[in-house]
Amino acid sequence: MTQLVPTAVAAACALLTASAFAQSPSAAPVDPNTFLNQFESTFGKFEGFRRSGAKGICATGEFLGSADARALSTASAFSGNPVPVVARFSVGGANPKAPDNARSQRNLALQFNLPNGEQWQMGNISAPVFGASSPQQFFGRLASLQPDPVTKTPDAAKVKAFADANPEVLLQGKYFASQPVPASFGTVNYWGVHAFGFVNASGTRQFGKWIFEPVGGLQGLTDEEAKAKGPAFLFDDLRQRVKDGKVAFNFNLELAQADDKIDSATVPLPEGRKKVNLGLLKITSAAEDSGGECLTITYNPMVLPKGVEPSGDPMLAARAAPYAVGLGRRLTEGAKQQ
Repeated sequence: MTQLVPTAVAAACALLTASAFAQSPSAAPVDPNTFLNQFESTFGKFEGFRRSGAKGICATGEFLGSADARALSTASAFSGNPVPVVARFSVGGANPKAPDNARSQRNLALQFNLPNGEQWQMGNISAPVFGASSPQQFFGRLASLQPDPVTKTPDAAKVKAFADANPEVLLQGKYFASQPVPASFGTVNYWGVHAFGFVNASGTRQFGKWIFEPVGGLQGLTDEEAKAKGPAFLFDDLRQRVKDGKVAFNFNLELAQADDKIDSATVPLPEGRKKVNLGLLKITSAAEDSGGECLTITYNPMVLPKGVEPSGDPMLAARAAPYAVGLGRRLTEGAKQQ
């Protein structure tokens, strides 16, 4: 087990002095242990739970690729044959008791189990943008939000200074504030936020950003409805909707054009870009308890099938190491949830 090391936390904080909050993030890499230590210092440490998306439920499903997808990519996920999928729905954040009736992030993580042992993993969120454009910026944002040990709240001056110097870190929060509380895990859009290249049999590469859109349409709650639902309704709602056969998503790809910015998770593609349906994802079962097939899956977006390639987005490659370290911590602590 990799324990929370006080010296590592101190080193992480030392990297981000008051003056650093008013500057652009450094290009120096962030050590994954230091990153997770900072994450725990900012949001709290909940042993046995995932460091992000701690409140979640495992599910399984099936994906059927489309002919349009096969024209874009040779990936075996698009063969037209049913592909088994291990999914995990979760509420954003590190707190396993995060309220379900808040205007906050929902996550849909997927692993496509493909022929010959190949896999495709992805993490999708209920916003078209991520909270930072680089690992260094994300780390700086976390540090700026770390609660003061005396007041138990973040230093407002540090928070403002970093946000003023890095305004894109506010975009995701503004989006959530503008949206209603989702009525269900099955009635909200999930974006991949990163760009990927889809390569067909002739070697043509098409970049794009994908979105999973609920077949039954979007459904949100009014403030009154959300309050009445209470803080813990999403899991039972998902189980019932799955039993009723009502949880399915269109896997759609927005196609990038030559001049589009594709290397930042804080910049969505311009509105109106052509959208191609890559296939249909159906969720066929949801765990009845905290178990399931998700235990050791990190949902690393760099686990890709042949025919799909990563863009130069720096947040993509940076995810693998912290995910692996987080898994090690969770398993050694005694995993309390898949």
